[in-house]
Amino acid sequence: CMYCMENCPVAIEHVPKIVGMRQYKVLMEADFAPELQLTFRNMENNSNPWGIGAHLRGDWAKELGIKTLAEDPNVEYLFYVGCAGSFDDRGKKVSVAFAKILQAAGVSFGILGTEESCCGDSAMRGGNEYLYQAMAQANIEVMNTYGVKKVICTCPHGYNALKKDYPHFGGNYEVYHHTEILAQLISQGKIRMKKAVPGTFTYHDSCFLGRYNNVYDQPRKALSAVPGLRLVEMERKMEKSFCCGAGGARMWMEEHGDRINDARAKQAIDAGAEKVAVGCPFCLTMISDGIKAHNKEESMESLDIAEIVWTAMDLEEPPKEEE
Repeated sequence: CMYCMENCPVAIEHVPKIVGMRQYKVLMEADFAPELQLTFRNMENNSNPWGIGAHLRGDWAKELGIKTLAEDPNVEYLFYVGCAGSFDDRGKKVSVAFAKILQAAGVSFGILGTEESCCGDSAMRGGNEYLYQAMAQANIEVMNTYGVKKVICTCPHGYNALKKDYPHFGGNYEVYHHTEILAQLISQGKIRMKKAVPGTFTYHDSCFLGRYNNVYDQPRKALSAVPGLRLVEMERKMEKSFCCGAGGARMWMEEHGDRINDARAKQAIDAGAEKVAVGCPFCLTMISDGIKAHNKEESMESLDIAEIVWTAMDLEEPPKEEE
């Protein structure tokens, strides 16, 4: 999560050393957590950690009228949806909310659909550099074929990979996180929020968005613009935020001992929050599980910022009455 590097008084770079150690263990000794064996196999076979059929990657968007770049490459942004946004039931709701916001704001964008591959972050952080590079190069080849210049990601792990790691393989793009785009559209007046979203919210800083990429203000600006929303801060925030426990391929591995996500959920409870706003699908899952572990699911929930903004825009048509 990079907390150790941020706060080390003698500037030791722990994270690259840990990743390098994992690469040696995986590639040279085939020594890694047994759970990752299934994860790596799923990524190899279906280009997603869940192992869901790769042909279903674009199904979340079927009823939204979103074109793929194969249908229309002349768009300003590629919405790189990622695996969670394409396959995870909770993540798909975020993808739908964000896509609808872009459509309502008149943003020119498209998706890759079945041509999209996993970003490879979990493979890289888990030590399987060979698998990561294969996935990165597959994505870059497709994106460069379509002349992609600007990319939006809803997952900070994909965002970080495309922004900082893909340039090593010839993938040079302007990469934005969806909270940056939301804050920009709100400031430009292209998003109008008319419905109050009452409640006390706290924002959880994702490690890969915050410490890795210094994106702290934009998510808070987007939340602060929502009518009726009261924002409180947890004690551990921004540069000193506490990890949700899913980064570094930990999403796919079992915890032993005290669970990090339970500790983070407790910090949100202690802040007096009724809802936890996040900007990452992994954080969304982990914080939601932490809330359940504290038996607070009746009074507390975790939501992506895109879902909150879309609710405040209140553009859904009411269901038509049957004649």
